[in-house]
Amino acid sequence: MILHQSFTITLPTRIQYGLGEVKKLGATVKDFKGSKVLLVIDPGLVKAGLLCHFTEALEQEQLPCIVYDQVDPEPGLRLADQAYALAKENGCDCVVGAGGGSAMDVAKAVSILLTNGGKAADYLGLGLIKKPGVPKIMVPTSAGTGAEVTFTAVFINEETGSKGGMNGDPLYPDAAILDPELTLSLPPKVTAYTGIDALTHALEAYTSTQAHAISEMHSLAAVRLIAENLPAACANGGNLEARAAMLMGSLLGGKALAMAGVGLVHAMAYPLGGMFGIPHGLANAVLLPYVVQYNLPGNMKKFADLAEALGQNLDGLSMREAAQLCVDALFDLNADVGIPATLAELDIPVEKIPEMAQIALTVARPVANNPRKPTLEEVITLYKQAHSPLI
Repeated sequence: MILHQSFTITLPTRIQYGLGEVKKLGATVKDFKGSKVLLVIDPGLVKAGLLCHFTEALEQEQLPCIVYDQVDPEPGLRLADQAYALAKENGCDCVVGAGGGSAMDVAKAVSILLTNGGKAADYLGLGLIKKPGVPKIMVPTSAGTGAEVTFTAVFINEETGSKGGMNGDPLYPDAAILDPELTLSLPPKVTAYTGIDALTHALEAYTSTQAHAISEMHSLAAVRLIAENLPAACANGGNLEARAAMLMGSLLGGKALAMAGVGLVHAMAYPLGGMFGIPHGLANAVLLPYVVQYNLPGNMKKFADLAEALGQNLDGLSMREAAQLCVDALFDLNADVGIPATLAELDIPVEKIPEMAQIALTVARPVANNPRKPTLEEVITLYKQAHSPLI
């Protein structure tokens, strides 16, 4: 199998991992020649009193800082443009993204806009960014998106209501600082949503048609870490061992995503965010078991591998039986961490499903990566199954 693989990997992000590592933020900014920082931070972190962790680390190195904290859970392009205007007005030459994927995506976009100009909408797509951005440093405070090591920034286009991403190597962060202590205050629901989001990255990267030997190692390691530690992190947010393992799992899932891409779960989750404001991790989590059930014929062996990584005992089972355990394990894990079982529980109107399916199939790269090639009718059926499984 490896003999016939061909791939190119770009992983330029410097990774700093460890307890208290956020205290080195100022030194890291200086390593990349930054002198004035735009700090893009989740407003929840400000309300929780965590802003000081970042500002004090910058003050220790006498680095001035402008704070932008108007980030939404599902950010629109307007936020990236607003933050860019603030950074440009204040002469910022470095951007720090602190929080979940939304804050980090806005920070990535600002970095690119500071050197390329224009508006965020100009760069939606693949390969449209011509110049490297200013130095950008990501500090994730949730264990989910892996945005600290990916070349994507995802936004809602307010004009169309659709969700799409900037994609390209210039979006890779220059550095990522992963401090497990920063994740301790994450509420159980957000821990669950972001944790299953990270699991979805790893699982879809593993079964992607673009997967290869190196991405697969990252994927399986991430799945094991998340399956073993997410329930504990949700049950007791102060469990630092579980929090640390989840942050590592999210990182590895992000690296797998960057190398191999994601699949149909993500394509189908985008309309839920764009049309109804459902948080991305929650949308992925609800859809994941249903889409995996559909995908099983596309690669039974890999889904059996995933079942084992999820903690299932495969002794004496056929390949088909082992693969089916992957689906069972995902439903069980969702139930353990309080994820709703259906789209109906998210109040998604069933009459919108055909429109959602059409939008999902326009998310070209994830659909192309999927191990089974879906038709419009099949995507409609999948949404219906996820909405009302017993009907």
